[in-house]
Amino acid sequence: MESTIRQMDIFFNPKSVAVVGASNNIHKAGHVIFKNFAENERRGVFKGKLYPVNLREDKILGYRSFRLLSDIPSEIDLVVIVTPAATVPEVVSDAAEKGVKSVVIISAGFSEIGNHSLQDSIVSVAKENDIRVLGPNCLGVFDTITGVDMLFLPETKILISGDEFIATPRPMAGQIAIMTQSGAFGVSALDYLTGRQMGVSKFVSFGNKCDVAEAEMLTYLLHDERTWVILLYAEAIEAGREFMKVADRVTRRKPIVAFKSGRTDAGARAAVSHTGAMAGSDKIYDAAFAQVGVVRVQNMEEFFDVGKAFAFQPPALGNNIGILTDAGGPSVMAVDECESNGLTIRRFSEEVLQRFEDLKQRGKLPRFATTANPVDITGSATSEMFERSAEIFLDASEIDGLIVLGLHHTPALQEDFVDRIARLTERTTKPVVACDIGETEMAMFIRSRFEKYGIPAYSSPEDASRAIAGLVHYGEYLKKIGSFEDYMKIFTRRHEGSK
Repeated sequence: MESTIRQMDIFFNPKSVAVVGASNNIHKAGHVIFKNFAENERRGVFKGKLYPVNLREDKILGYRSFRLLSDIPSEIDLVVIVTPAATVPEVVSDAAEKGVKSVVIISAGFSEIGNHSLQDSIVSVAKENDIRVLGPNCLGVFDTITGVDMLFLPETKILISGDEFIATPRPMAGQIAIMTQSGAFGVSALDYLTGRQMGVSKFVSFGNKCDVAEAEMLTYLLHDERTWVILLYAEAIEAGREFMKVADRVTRRKPIVAFKSGRTDAGARAAVSHTGAMAGSDKIYDAAFAQVGVVRVQNMEEFFDVGKAFAFQPPALGNNIGILTDAGGPSVMAVDECESNGLTIRRFSEEVLQRFEDLKQRGKLPRFATTANPVDITGSATSEMFERSAEIFLDASEIDGLIVLGLHHTPALQEDFVDRIARLTERTTKPVVACDIGETEMAMFIRSRFEKYGIPAYSSPEDASRAIAGLVHYGEYLKKIGSFEDYMKIFTRRHEGSK
């Protein structure tokens, strides 16, 4: 295990990097990748030494360029290859002669198009020389702290109708790691997370997975203190037994959220044509993920929504969910989605019902509010009504988690209802998620205000319900294996340390 961790760490934290195929041509991937490293080095983010390799260039972005890896006078930790597919075996051989032990092959044109012999030749050389290979046909690695950035999509500034935008911004540092088989989906995921202001610890794109695959990277991320949640996009997991063995260890300490595509026969065929990987039976994946506590999601939106919930909130101890709302329609949507995901929305006990009745008697809730669960405090809702109602939910032993549906256009509601609910969550270990429907500035402001306090917020009741379902299912797994209390200690330590 220690050997695997050291090997994987070189991809994220190399002391020296050579980019073979670095270029002065701004339209080439080799230029963008080398520029990423160079700019991060100049900003003091990337701390390693940097070497461009190009047969025809003397200097690239002010750095002396070398014709071959063997011409570089220093040792090289990591080689990034961005040259035509036919030249890659020779470059890997050069890396072997140089004593390099880690290689990332960005180049495409291998097994994904049926060129298996070319890929096999790379694997043969790598194994003979104890070289670990990421790729080919991948986006490589991105690390928000070390400055390793192999994404060959530049942070280009573009003008649209007179306004300036960054075409491919990088995400801020955070606790979510992304592992993806698809490079295109991976970079889209980074763009999505950046737009939603969700932080990333590490990103890795596997491509064709001729060598390094999910199990080894999971082993590494298990021991990465900056990673709390792992998002996995996969079209196929070939080393299934090894994956399950490692995932079983990881999910005791960190949740894994898996988006496994290729569920249908047509989707499986598309996966084969994409990376050359066989997708396998979808029912087998369902059973395997469930056995080792991997939370499987069905679409891209759920992938990120559940990941965000895990980054902010603890797992639930049970599956009985409370719903607090100021609008009846959205609460019905939430109930339907919760029930569809195996959760229960149980009517309150008489003791809890009496507490709500007392609020009505004292004029603290409208007489016409419904309080059986869901609790609808209606369009007359105030911040105090939300606070007092949420307190009853969180005090009730029969409730395992809470969905707050607070619509910003309720007339008497002030934005401090968010602050009041947030203060209540500080004394509970029950997960709380929020929803404010809409895409106006006010809706986005309310959601961002919730998230400032560590309460994940969503734009639809269904999204919020699926997010809390992920927390419930993970909690059920941890209870089943007797690790719930141990995980909660880890969760508490992480979040207290981040304050």
